[in-house]
Amino acid sequence: MQAAGKGWAATAVGLFEFIGENGILLGQTLRSLASGTLGGMETLRQMSLIGVNSLPIALITTAFSAAVLSLQSSAQSIKFGMGSLVGGLVSASVAREVAPVLTGVVVAARVGSAIAAELGTMKVTEQVDALRSLAVHPVDYLVVPRFMACVLMLPLLTLYADAAGVVAGYLVSAGMGVPSGGYFQAATSPVFIRMEHVLLGLAKTVVFGAIIALVSCQQGLRARGGAAGVGHATTNAVVLSIMLIYVVNYFLSELMFIP
Repeated sequence: MQAAGKGWAATAVGLFEFIGENGILLGQTLRSLASGTLGGMETLRQMSLIGVNSLPIALITTAFSAAVLSLQSSAQSIKFGMGSLVGGLVSASVAREVAPVLTGVVVAARVGSAIAAELGTMKVTEQVDALRSLAVHPVDYLVVPRFMACVLMLPLLTLYADAAGVVAGYLVSAGMGVPSGGYFQAATSPVFIRMEHVLLGLAKTVVFGAIIALVSCQQGLRARGGAAGVGHATTNAVVLSIMLIYVVNYFLSELMFIP
């Protein structure tokens, strides 16, 4: 019992440390942005690494997820003579949930691990301390460019994923016998989806991008213990980012889409 109590206490302390460190890091990042620190060329480089290089995996993941959704929807809808509704179901699901969440997850897996590993390696090899000795704030040089890149590029990735999901859903539904005209008519019908739904889905990804950048940078900057510590930080960054994306997505969905 005593060991279990200590375990729960350590978990609680770790949780509060995680929340506090990310809160402080967010405050420092926003303060740097408010003072005009944007990262310059490093931000553009990170936008390429985070956005452009993540585009294929985001498109493939969303397209095949939407294809499965369309396959199941078509199979059930055709039985009841409502195949024309498939386009609306697919487009609404993709714009509101599928594209934003899956894009956030794949970027967290691909980019979050890279950020944590890079910053963790710099931390354990004392490169972060070297920046401080040169009067360069690590948040300005390391965190701000990655934060800006994640927040700016994730909505763009999601917009492409939206299009890929709708097209993939169409191809599958057409193969199942759903009329093409009916699919696109329902996919653009305000009964199922409006422009505000697309914009709200993109707004979610701004939050997801901030989560990925902050958690990954925080885990990398607190890495200890050489290579093992870097590996531990990388694993934590991916797991925590994905968990937080799913948790936050529930509350955002309830806030944005439930009247």
